[in-house]
Amino acid sequence: MIKQLSWKVGGQQGEGIESTGEVFSIALNRLGYYLYGYRHFSSRIKGGHTNNKIRVSTSQIRTISDDLDILVAFDQETIDVNSSELRAGGIVLADSRFSPVLSNAEGVTLFSIPFTEIASDLGTSLMKNMVAIGATSAILNLKPEDFFEVVNETYGRKGQKVVEMNMDAIEKGASYLIQELRYCRSDLFLERADRKKRMFMIGNDAIALGALAGGARFMAAYPITPASEIMEYLIKKLPSFGGAVIQTEDEIAACTMAIGANYAGTRTFTASAGPGLSLMMEAIGLSGITETPLVVVDTQRGGPSTGLPTKQEQSDLMAMIYGTHGEIPKIVMAPSTVQEAFYDTVEAFNLAEEYQCPVIILSDLQLSLGKQSVEPLDYKKIQIRRGALADDASIPDREGKEYFKRYEVTDSGISPRVLPGMKKGIHHVTGVEHEETGKPSEVASNRKNQMDKRLRKMDGLLFPEPIHKSVKHTEADLLLIGFNSTRGVIEEVMERLEEHGVKVNHAHIRLIHPFPAAELRSLTESAGKIAVVENNATGQLANIIKMNIGCSDKIQSILKYDGNPFLPNEVFTKCKELI
Repeated sequence: MIKQLSWKVGGQQGEGIESTGEVFSIALNRLGYYLYGYRHFSSRIKGGHTNNKIRVSTSQIRTISDDLDILVAFDQETIDVNSSELRAGGIVLADSRFSPVLSNAEGVTLFSIPFTEIASDLGTSLMKNMVAIGATSAILNLKPEDFFEVVNETYGRKGQKVVEMNMDAIEKGASYLIQELRYCRSDLFLERADRKKRMFMIGNDAIALGALAGGARFMAAYPITPASEIMEYLIKKLPSFGGAVIQTEDEIAACTMAIGANYAGTRTFTASAGPGLSLMMEAIGLSGITETPLVVVDTQRGGPSTGLPTKQEQSDLMAMIYGTHGEIPKIVMAPSTVQEAFYDTVEAFNLAEEYQCPVIILSDLQLSLGKQSVEPLDYKKIQIRRGALADDASIPDREGKEYFKRYEVTDSGISPRVLPGMKKGIHHVTGVEHEETGKPSEVASNRKNQMDKRLRKMDGLLFPEPIHKSVKHTEADLLLIGFNSTRGVIEEVMERLEEHGVKVNHAHIRLIHPFPAAELRSLTESAGKIAVVENNATGQLANIIKMNIGCSDKIQSILKYDGNPFLPNEVFTKCKELI
């Protein structure tokens, strides 16, 4: 019996690779296993190699594995591309229709199974993916029936006959491996899971659900990989809550429309990726100077320009902090798990209204599209805080002689905010510099007062857990630092290093800007060496740390920017070299 394994299915885009992984992983999630799935796909609708790697475990996991136990191949390219990941003792289940060839994979067993032929005999070759799931179930000592509930939900809309055909395909795949190929190994039998109910979702779904729970009732967006799922989720869900999604003509329109709706009092946001955020920068500056709440989601991908739309990267960090011209208060937050993506999105709307500034939720492709098991969310934790939002009774009566001081200079930097139509709340709103009532002003003293007021907001920023810390030692040989999706791989590497006698602490930065220097300094000062793990070429997070707390002599970067997420062994090897 084993406690975890890694399974991958590969083939050409458009031949059911994603649905194969979905049925397999959802069924195992319902059996109580923890899962982590990561898809490799091309930036095209159909064709091109794609694969879905799914890690299954009896305990929590948040990253893909170094190696592979089972590879399901629907074409020779899958074997050629992915067989190097197979460990000794691994298995390839390949469709015999292409006469599979396995080379340079010592200790790996190839089973040639007529997936397509078996499926065609049952009615359609499209069911070859269910035949492959059946063969997999036999290897893992699972029952074909374990997948039937998911099959019924997935194909039920096509009629009972189609459901029964797919169930037959799973059973045929299992029986072929056992009866025709005489498979009898038990070293890949999975330990039974706890059968507890957990959600199974991608980070984008958690962000969308967090926006809904946080009171957002309008989203303006333009589709872009890897952010589109947020919009697609809310297109289905928001109307049931009296809300709406509008697909705009471009990202500029999306951001300005979100600003307008927030000004009107509706919690609104937009979501995009790096190219879209570049277009939004002027509008984000408008949010800053008009002190209009705004939430923007940036799901990082390979850049620059179109770059690698479907690949992992974390290179928008500097742009999100410094991308706007001029100087405005801004909050940049970076959730590191699917759970955090949900709760942080709720908090983003609160912070945007409390501090009357743009809030950017920074994600990355691995976090946004990686699918994982999630413990039930606690909706009792959710609070809606609207900040200094005035009502009719709280607005002073100026007998109609003066405009409302919407941009009143206050000690906190936060001015009272009113919504359009409020009695006694009339004021001017403009993107040029203005005085307290909003009227344009170029007076030097006013400019300084308004700039100081806006920037002063961040002095009082309260952010729950700006750094996720795992501190095992008062003095560590090595401090590992990361942000967003690298948390899972760092946590795994920590365990390995500790087993090798290395004292390791971990700090995962969740508030990128304003940077939590004081919270991090205690860990950096007590560490012998510091390794910053990030998916970019220039060490952007490492440079931000150096700017804010120094430690240049201690900091080393572990970088990866080839479009793929870190594997645990890559980070482990680099850490061993450092110490």
